[in-house]
Amino acid sequence: MDERSMDPQDTEQIDDETIAEWTAPFEDWYYYPDHVIQPEPNIKGYEDVFKTDIPTVYQIPGDETWYMSFVGFNGDGYQSFVAESDDLVNWSNPRLAFGFGPEGAFDHGGVTLGAYLYESYDIDAPRRMKRHDGSFWSLYGAYPRQGEYETRPGSEGLAKSNDGITWERAKDDPILSVHQDDCGEWEQSCIYQPWLLEHDGHYYDFYNAANGSVEKTGLATSEDLRSWDRYEDNPVVDTGPEGSFNEQFSSDPKVYWDEDHWVMFFFGVGRDGAHIMLAFSRNLHNWTVNPDPIYEAGGHPHDLDERFAHKTSLVYEPDEGIYYLFYNAVGNRGRGIGLLTSEPLPGVEYPQR
Repeated sequence: MDERSMDPQDTEQIDDETIAEWTAPFEDWYYYPDHVIQPEPNIKGYEDVFKTDIPTVYQIPGDETWYMSFVGFNGDGYQSFVAESDDLVNWSNPRLAFGFGPEGAFDHGGVTLGAYLYESYDIDAPRRMKRHDGSFWSLYGAYPRQGEYETRPGSEGLAKSNDGITWERAKDDPILSVHQDDCGEWEQSCIYQPWLLEHDGHYYDFYNAANGSVEKTGLATSEDLRSWDRYEDNPVVDTGPEGSFNEQFSSDPKVYWDEDHWVMFFFGVGRDGAHIMLAFSRNLHNWTVNPDPIYEAGGHPHDLDERFAHKTSLVYEPDEGIYYLFYNAVGNRGRGIGLLTSEPLPGVEYPQR
């Protein structure tokens, strides 16, 4: 039997020893000295962007270039941009990928790409986009009004692209919103960032949402990318107990298949920071959280992430045998895109504490 298709009613928790074994390969990585995308990335025509966020690295079929979509905030709201690289460290040619929606639309205040349809979700597979019905596809976070940061109530939309670079709305109403009949109490204030996964002929949307100031992670499923049904036992990743690293948030899930189990990278908020954490599952529905972060806020020796270490994008470079973990690093140099690698990169002078 394919272990990826195990019964969602199997609610057995994963034991501590197994959690420690599955976590170990992602610990003790190397902090790149600086942001790889600066808070002020100097994008032609968008020089007013002063915060960058939500990195997602991918490749396009037939193209060996690496691409990174990221969000830029200019005081009015989020827009999504894309840069390119041939070494996963030096990024250039940033340009608009997906801009504000029209006035009055659910995405007029901001669009956050990053939930792409991939050919494979294996943890060592290339993040190569997959065509479906002739197009590339992404779910995205959306905000209704400009002039603020993540204006509530956020929702999620569906976008498509012909080339994997420039995107457009594929559906004129949200795929998930707080106004839908199956919206749960835990998500009634705001819906945030999605993660799209295709498995066994079904589409999965892992997403974080808020009730008041508390964020948790839920799941919705679809057969066609356009119509979505929430999982009846949401949230699938709850917040942790008082004093934990995810006491207030369990957010921004990114899910991959790792040999015989699923691993979710997410961020927890607790203990005065945002931290990169892991949860594990055998069936995509029942998750066991490792309560100890793999990377805590303030871990970077240059304090790039002294406030927040969160919102990850994981890529494996097979020629080097190195994992690259991009993340939103918020600290003494503003809000930009940081990098951790599983091995030290040649020619890089690493900071020491």
